[in-house]
Amino acid sequence: MPRAEDGPAVTSLIVDCPPLDPNSAYCNLLQCSHFADTCIVAERNGRLLGWISGYRPPSNPSRFFVWQVAVSAAARGEGLAGRMLDALLARPSLRGVSHLITTVTQDNEASWALFRGFARRQNAPFAKAPLFDRDIHFADKHDTEWQAEIGPFLAETENEKRT
Repeated sequence: MPRAEDGPAVTSLIVDCPPLDPNSAYCNLLQCSHFADTCIVAERNGRLLGWISGYRPPSNPSRFFVWQVAVSAAARGEGLAGRMLDALLARPSLRGVSHLITTVTQDNEASWALFRGFARRQNAPFAKAPLFDRDIHFADKHDTEWQAEIGPFLAETENEKRT
């Protein structure tokens, strides 16, 4: 789990991972403290190499929204993001989650590959639809964000039987 002390390293990692939208340092501190149960970091030799932030929407806690995924260039191609996502969703704090949702721009091939791979590992349906439109929601200043929805997942006991 992240700690508030990880906030500056998370901020640096996100800046080094275009096309991610940089959050404020304060936002990252809040995610590392208030939302630590639903975020994850990966470190190697004391260096932060991976970050996933997310939360359970209060209006629908059976869903988990992945806000941001960042992997350092030094760790890309190792399957780190997928392992972090699997570890995060295995946490007791996410028990009862049946669907993963996120938004991704059309051109972010790495993110699409991550989430399609997660859907395959979960043997769960994958759906994609535009959510926030470039013209309507972003005043032509940001590409359309497409929502990916994965789920429902198999029940926890069924997952345990498969392994």
